[in-house]
Amino acid sequence: MERKLKIAQYGCGKMSVYTMRYVYEKGAEIVAAFDVDKNVIGKDIGDIMGCEKKGVTVKDASKADLILSSIKPDACIITTMSLMKDIVDAFKVCAKNGVNAITTCEEAFFPWNSSENITHELDMLAKENKCTLTGSGYQDVFWGNLIAALAGATHRITKIKGKSSYNVEDYGIALAKVHGAGLDLQTFEKEIAAADNISEEERKILIEKGEFLPSYMWNVNGWLCRRLGLTVKSQIQKCIPQTHTEELSSNTLKMTIPAGNATGMSAVVITETNEGITLETECIGKVYAPDEFDQNDWTIFGEPDTQIVINRPSTVELTCATVVNRIPELIKAPYGFITTDKMVTNNYKSKPLNNYI
Repeated sequence: MERKLKIAQYGCGKMSVYTMRYVYEKGAEIVAAFDVDKNVIGKDIGDIMGCEKKGVTVKDASKADLILSSIKPDACIITTMSLMKDIVDAFKVCAKNGVNAITTCEEAFFPWNSSENITHELDMLAKENKCTLTGSGYQDVFWGNLIAALAGATHRITKIKGKSSYNVEDYGIALAKVHGAGLDLQTFEKEIAAADNISEEERKILIEKGEFLPSYMWNVNGWLCRRLGLTVKSQIQKCIPQTHTEELSSNTLKMTIPAGNATGMSAVVITETNEGITLETECIGKVYAPDEFDQNDWTIFGEPDTQIVINRPSTVELTCATVVNRIPELIKAPYGFITTDKMVTNNYKSKPLNNYI
């Protein structure tokens, strides 16, 4: 493609500071921006990015349908919430107008095993209007393709065990609340942990209704199993509160978390497969104490055992760079809701994005 790619930004919070800058620095341009926050609506996106004005002001998300139908951008980046039920309207307005869309929504990484009906509806809408929808971000590389590549160098696998931690302060208030940050332990048990104290049949019903609350690794395990050709026999998850011995200040929550209250949670997902391979994965999202840092730690057990540990990954920047680098693959993918296990491994884009289409 000879011209610059035209990109819309849906959600103009912390993540958009990076996604929009990366879009410009990869030779594309932002042509529209949307949000629901009255404190953001009307701002020039340059003010949000901390650079010169770009001549694009953030519009109320209620106007997205009209604007997208008029300007027809090549793709839209959605950086808002973490669950499919919370971003389905953003996806729908893009799909309705034939606009390719990619989101940092963690469930969207592989929503077929947690929100199948919503995903099927979006899949049909995208096919009808000839566009592609997908989810990407940090997990695409560090929980997905990296592990799949290591598996490809392994003769025999018995178990895949992974653990990843991140500071919820970096992602905004919606994500922090989903992790139960700030709740006392009794409230955490009632509002967060209790949701997983159910039978497999009850979980299936919730998934069919679109009411299941998957932890991030729930969808990652589904992605990995399909990428590795594994058949899921059973899958369970449990959420465990994380605490600290001293009070912690949270800028995102705008509160001081008392000592002993939940600073976030650890979500553990265990998947058994018909092939005899177990996936045990854990993500820890919380408000960090001063000495804590992000870590990604995975081990493939078998012949041979292989462990990879990445300390202090720049999770926010890596998430946003992955999304922007994915845009050419998004545009070239088949129509529908296409998860990235069906796309090529994400590659570094050394040239402007339009050169890859």
